[in-house]
Amino acid sequence: MRTPLIAGNWKMHKTLAEARELVVGIRGGLTNVNGVEVLICPPVQLLFPMAKAVAGTKIMLGAQNAHEATHGAFTGEVSVPMLKDTGCTHVIIGHSERRQIYKEEGPLLAKKVRAVVGGGLTVIYCLGETLDERESGRNQAVVERQLAEAITADVPADRLIIAYEPVWAIGTGRTAAPKQAQEVHFLIRTRLAGVYGRPMADSIRILYGGSVKPDNAAALLSQPDIDGALVGGACLVSGDFLAIISAAPASVAER
Repeated sequence: MRTPLIAGNWKMHKTLAEARELVVGIRGGLTNVNGVEVLICPPVQLLFPMAKAVAGTKIMLGAQNAHEATHGAFTGEVSVPMLKDTGCTHVIIGHSERRQIYKEEGPLLAKKVRAVVGGGLTVIYCLGETLDERESGRNQAVVERQLAEAITADVPADRLIIAYEPVWAIGTGRTAAPKQAQEVHFLIRTRLAGVYGRPMADSIRILYGGSVKPDNAAALLSQPDIDGALVGGACLVSGDFLAIISAAPASVAER
């Protein structure tokens, strides 16, 4: 059984005071939650204080990006060793906002994936199609290409999580229907089986991201190949994030 993971990508939100308030709310609601892992990914300047805020709790800490080099003259960047030093265990790589706004593409993302796993952390590798790519019938080819660009057998399966995030559903309020999402998750797992073999592919968690909310989380998480969620806006409100977390154990038990 793959343990569900609910990860919150805070993006560029929260001051220190706001972040502390949010974590207090999340911590308070996790007392009786079992069978699900919880991860928060704050902005980089909040990693050290949030590491202290979640110490001794079930909440894990992740980063939203990393540079592919371990050190160097890269103004404004942060390396995997630096992230590890803050207490991070996970790093998001390839989010659609990094791909679209900052023009990060396959070769660079492949280097970043290897920097993360080589540094002893777990990578959450994001992929997904745009609305135009889906409506023109290219969504499957896009997802397969993005997966193949960065994920090959040299990436340790036990340090890999995939996040399927259809770009047209991120921050738009639109969400892939559960069956739509499941189809892509099944495709991804099938392609992972071609890389790692079926038993190992069956152990890799594949998250769904794209306007995940309390009212759609249970339906999405009930799908057999959806192993959790990468949550955007809803993770910034403790009650909403906790509701999504609470949807995970019951849905997994029903599979």
